[in-house]
Amino acid sequence: MKNTLFEAYNLSGTSLSNRVVMAPMTRSRAPCDVADTMTALYYTQRATAGLIVTEGTPVSREGQGYLFNPGIYSDDQIAGWKLTTDSVHAVGGRIFAQLWHVGRLSHPSIQEGGKLPVSPSSRKAEGTKAFGYDENGQPALIDTPAPRPLNTDEIPRLVEDFAWAAENAIAAGFDGVEIHAANGYLFEQFLNPGVNDRTDKYAADTLDNRLRFTLEVIDAVTTRIGANRTGIRLSPYGQIFDMPVYPEINETYLALAAEIGKRELAYLHLMNQSGFSRADGKVEGSAENGFFELMRGMKSPLNATALILAGGLTRDLATEMIEGGEIDLAGFGANFISNPDLVARMQNGLPLAEPDRETFYGGDSKGYVDYPPYGA
Repeated sequence: MKNTLFEAYNLSGTSLSNRVVMAPMTRSRAPCDVADTMTALYYTQRATAGLIVTEGTPVSREGQGYLFNPGIYSDDQIAGWKLTTDSVHAVGGRIFAQLWHVGRLSHPSIQEGGKLPVSPSSRKAEGTKAFGYDENGQPALIDTPAPRPLNTDEIPRLVEDFAWAAENAIAAGFDGVEIHAANGYLFEQFLNPGVNDRTDKYAADTLDNRLRFTLEVIDAVTTRIGANRTGIRLSPYGQIFDMPVYPEINETYLALAAEIGKRELAYLHLMNQSGFSRADGKVEGSAENGFFELMRGMKSPLNATALILAGGLTRDLATEMIEGGEIDLAGFGANFISNPDLVARMQNGLPLAEPDRETFYGGDSKGYVDYPPYGA
């Protein structure tokens, strides 16, 4: 019997060779924040995944929270990513760009003119780090400051940044985009009433207000490039980067899933953060929460929108969940770092190589493009 994990899948008109997704992972390897030949090699080595979702690519300089991340807002960045998309397509792969704005999780050393990071909130993210420049001008993990809260009339500019970045991504040859609305970054800073302390129409006091920014971005992006080329990533119950659990979680995400289903996005990508390894070396604990119950509730109103799950999956668990109708595609993260041929290894029951966590963020080719395929 053929394993459904390795069967072809039609993702809203984009043909995938299997249901394995390479999940987005920050690697901080792009000099001048432009994707280069090493970036292209890294993704092309892993192009047997049915779908690759890139590392977060900032939609603006303001949206950047890590050094050496390839953006998608300048001509040089578009040209840099074009080399990657051409290379991935040349070997039959499919690739979406993850559109990213970190909000308050940045540092003045990264921002233009040394400005404070912006956020919907005035609250500092306690105990969090950005990858910026320390007092000696050296790249380092440094504490994030309290952000500058956005004025109401600035928010349409952020919406347009995402729409413009989506258009740039298509110009760079991507098959589509994923809106990064997970992991404590900009969108969650709007969605979470434990963080969002606004008093305007983007406040967290009502469901409509909590969802407003996210839906405005979705609508702007889909108007620009089409719903069939747009996905979104969410991490309900995630507590990474000082994100508190709040009573309205289920209400918020069930309503958001229903709106995503109405808009017929290509996919909804959920991340289970339990056990997630952070840039500062800490690991998110396994919170006692209702993630999987909520996930099942969110799938129901998605209709034609595919559901991807990432976090804690194995080949057998992914297969079981796909065949049980709980998810449509399965995302794998760190194992793709050390196993460029992960699909073949899983399909043939071959052992997996362990990743070197010391080389996850920053550096050169070591721990990036030098992992060999099995038996090489």
